[in-house]
Amino acid sequence: MNVKLIGRKKELEALREYISSNRSEFVAVYGRRRVGKTFLIRQMAADNFAFYVTGMDNASMKEQLTNFGIALQRHKRSTTLSVPESWILAFYELARYLETLPDGPKVIFIDELPWMDTPKSGFVSALENFWNSWAAVRTDVKLIVCGSATSWMINKLIKNRGGLHNRITHRMIIEPFVLNECEQYFMANGFSYSHRDIAECYMVLGGIPYYLSFMRKDRSLAQNIDRLFFESGAELSDEFENLYRALFKNAGLHIQIVTALATKAKGLNRKELLRVTGLTNNGAFSIALEELESCGFIRRYEPFGKPRMSPTGRLQRDALFQLVDFYTLFYFRFIRTNRYRDEHFWTTSQNTPLHASWSGYAFEMLCLDHVRQIKAALGIAGVQTLVCSWSSSTVDKGAQIDLVIDRKDETVNLCEMKYYSTVFAIDKGYEEKLRNKIAAFREETNTRKSLMLTFVTTYGLKENMYSGCVQSQVLLDDLFKE
Repeated sequence: MNVKLIGRKKELEALREYISSNRSEFVAVYGRRRVGKTFLIRQMAADNFAFYVTGMDNASMKEQLTNFGIALQRHKRSTTLSVPESWILAFYELARYLETLPDGPKVIFIDELPWMDTPKSGFVSALENFWNSWAAVRTDVKLIVCGSATSWMINKLIKNRGGLHNRITHRMIIEPFVLNECEQYFMANGFSYSHRDIAECYMVLGGIPYYLSFMRKDRSLAQNIDRLFFESGAELSDEFENLYRALFKNAGLHIQIVTALATKAKGLNRKELLRVTGLTNNGAFSIALEELESCGFIRRYEPFGKPRMSPTGRLQRDALFQLVDFYTLFYFRFIRTNRYRDEHFWTTSQNTPLHASWSGYAFEMLCLDHVRQIKAALGIAGVQTLVCSWSSSTVDKGAQIDLVIDRKDETVNLCEMKYYSTVFAIDKGYEEKLRNKIAAFREETNTRKSLMLTFVTTYGLKENMYSGCVQSQVLLDDLFKE
């Protein structure tokens, strides 16, 4: 596979800027497992680190210190291995070694930092001491720390209330690829997939580079999905547990939340989530929601409309939490309760109602991931907007709009998203449904803004006597633009 760095232009420029600054820098890089954090940092530095070590998963304090000592020996090019007895001594030896290096930036990269923090090891205190008493008073130390265990990175490092409080000079979250970057990846690796194939791949795997690396260019998309998930011994068959356990210390709580959200496409508010999961309304629950949102597994959004009055007299919106991680959605829909035991399940499910139901919802999530591209296609990239959703409060109407773009220029785009294999045709019944939905939206929200019906579709709308109700269109190709 080609090891060319795809995308990440802003992140790469930022890291290079930090390295060339005239002060010491403490940079925390985090993001979900397999998103390409380590690859980005190594590409940025061209592996020219003053010191580089990777924490060990499920290792004891002694094993972590031995690993650290080996890394230090390797960089010192010493023939003698000295294993520090504590983290205070480990960082002391690191500082002594760095002081022997020539003038210039000294880039230190500690990967999988959370794994080093074993129980009662004193690791965080030692790191605090290293930074506060030595590195921070210099101008040439560039400490980059990285980790997939997002809960640790946020709570122990970024939101540290002890000696590392406000010591992080920069924080950087590495996001999954967008469609344009997925296309770049496939092109760089000799694939000839169409935009629709790449979009459907995204709807299964999300923009996770590691998952994409398993794809084979000599197989169709459907064959690749079968090979990764449904064949005997499929390489990603156990990814769900591995993913959540690697990211979150108490992953059971997070799994309960996403399991509940997987049952409700439009999402659940906090009260509903507590009722469905049976969890306790406490700080741990709030932290789990925050961590899931930080990693892009769920999104928190406010329905369109005026805020309501809380019992305390404050205005508040009834925020909803929605599961938006593509792999997790795919897992709950097809893998967790796989009754088929068919190694060619995905290939044979093409053009079936089961596939159509999943792809329609997954395409809506894809559109939510590419609102910036939708706005650009609509010519409103520079207009301030609020992205939300809306559901009718009247049960008999049952109207719902999953993407509402509320604009500062007194216009609201009501977006209908349709994943279709050909040009989509609106018929008489659907036109009536659309007009009723718009009327219900105006009536229930009491908005005085102009309402613009926007269709986001794979190949566009067929012009006929019913298509006049649509004011603007966005095609799948538009979502691939930078």
